[in-house]
Amino acid sequence: MDLRLEGNTLTFWLRVKPRSPRERLTTDPSGELRLEIHAAATEGQANAAGIEFLAHILRLPKSSISIVTGEKSRRKLLRIAAPNPAEVASQLRGLAEDKG
Repeated sequence: MDLRLEGNTLTFWLRVKPRSPRERLTTDPSGELRLEIHAAATEGQANAAGIEFLAHILRLPKSSISIVTGEKSRRKLLRIAAPNPAEVASQLRGLAEDKG
């Protein structure tokens, strides 16, 4: 799981699986973060749902999470701006390991 800390931001790759029967954050066999969500990959629904899901589980405002690249791809580069990005990275690792 490649999580990069720079100043007050955390950047990482995320693979999104839309139209999943359940919503969860896991890691795939290669160790990359994977987000399964109910929303379809049409008209940005999966992107919006993914940001909302991450904001909820990390207890951050949605505005602190942005897609840097990959808006139309299943693999996205995300950036999270937070007062303590190391803590957010730790939360992501813990959440993914609990269900991965």
